[in-house]
Amino acid sequence: MTLRKGENVPLRTTDVQVEFRRRQEPGTPRTDVCALLLVDGSARGPDDLVGPGAPRHPAGAVRCQAGAEVGGTAVDTVALDLAGLPAEVTSVVVFARGDGGAFRDVPAMRVRVTGADGAELARYDCGQAGAETAYVLGECYRRAGGWRFRAVGQGYASGTGGLAAAYGLAPGELPELPAAAPPSAAPPAAPAPPRAATSAPARPVPATAVPATRVSEWHGAAASPPAKVTLTKQAPAVSLTKQGGTSGALRVSLDWQAPQGRWARSSAVDLDLCALFELSDGSKGVVQALGGAFGSLGQPPFILLDGDDRAGGAGENLTLNLDRVASFRRVLLFVTIYQGARSFAGLHASVTLRPQHGAPVDFTLDECTVDSNVCALALLVREGQDLVVRREARYLVPRRGVSPQRTVDYAYGWGLAWTPGRK
Repeated sequence: MTLRKGENVPLRTTDVQVEFRRRQEPGTPRTDVCALLLVDGSARGPDDLVGPGAPRHPAGAVRCQAGAEVGGTAVDTVALDLAGLPAEVTSVVVFARGDGGAFRDVPAMRVRVTGADGAELARYDCGQAGAETAYVLGECYRRAGGWRFRAVGQGYASGTGGLAAAYGLAPGELPELPAAAPPSAAPPAAPAPPRAATSAPARPVPATAVPATRVSEWHGAAASPPAKVTLTKQAPAVSLTKQGGTSGALRVSLDWQAPQGRWARSSAVDLDLCALFELSDGSKGVVQALGGAFGSLGQPPFILLDGDDRAGGAGENLTLNLDRVASFRRVLLFVTIYQGARSFAGLHASVTLRPQHGAPVDFTLDECTVDSNVCALALLVREGQDLVVRREARYLVPRRGVSPQRTVDYAYGWGLAWTPGRK
């Protein structure tokens, strides 16, 4: 099955291989492929990175196989035993690192997913790369007791530092592609002792081996993670800045359950997490799956939608680049029902904002009692150097002939010019 960016497909087997293929030509940037294990959208530490320097995860369920070349095409493979992953691991991100150029200079990039028997399960042609030096190819993730593969196709011009921040790590915790070793007429008799670390990848240091560094990066002098902040009608706002969320990535997750009873149309509900943005230069727009407006972290609007999850039941994710907080004037997070339900009634939706630094913020949506297919979730407003999150949890009912997007625009006075779109 050929996928487009953001689309996903169920995996009929848990023993899969994800191949990264690209054509080898003179002057093509050097690339390799890696995998990063995630728990609820965030990485636990550099020890969950699998790549040429650490080709096998400690759990044994993820292996990196690099170096094959077939007819001028380089092929790196990540082999996954999805059934053998630790129960807390919810997804595995497969990404490529580059050296000597951007991914727009890597010709004929393709992802191919196969089963143990070699049968093709999915493929994705990566034809929209730009100035990125780290590029997320795809993601295998848990869904309703099974696994799915999603074509991601999202790059980071800031390299693995930007990718690390998007998944909750400090920029230096994921290594860049090591510099190529200088040419030599004969292989060295023995590896140079400590200096070899500068020219060959080393096994990433487990997070437990450097507790002081990680505590300093994430929580200052605190000995334990900051307490979660839950927004309510009585206490609807919180300052991310005062909670320590002043830089790095802010990951926004929307979770829901399949509806039951008279409101349900099908077992699969497709909710779309979206964001209206207004930047400090006055520019406005929307980040959403409709029309493929997935955004970007490294350039305006500094907001990225991970992909379009059409299976429903376990949520979608947006990431905001808090290193560019001065560029934001306001951001409205909202959700629409694309298909599978006529209302939010019975979905039991909840929202969680996880800053890279500081306390997570969450809230649940009130019970829906109206025929609403669009809900304003939260409004993020910059007040001086402070970024304030305000719980909205506001169900809106579109007028006849008015789209959900236009409805939320009218309610909050964004003033965009809308045109019909499709996924």
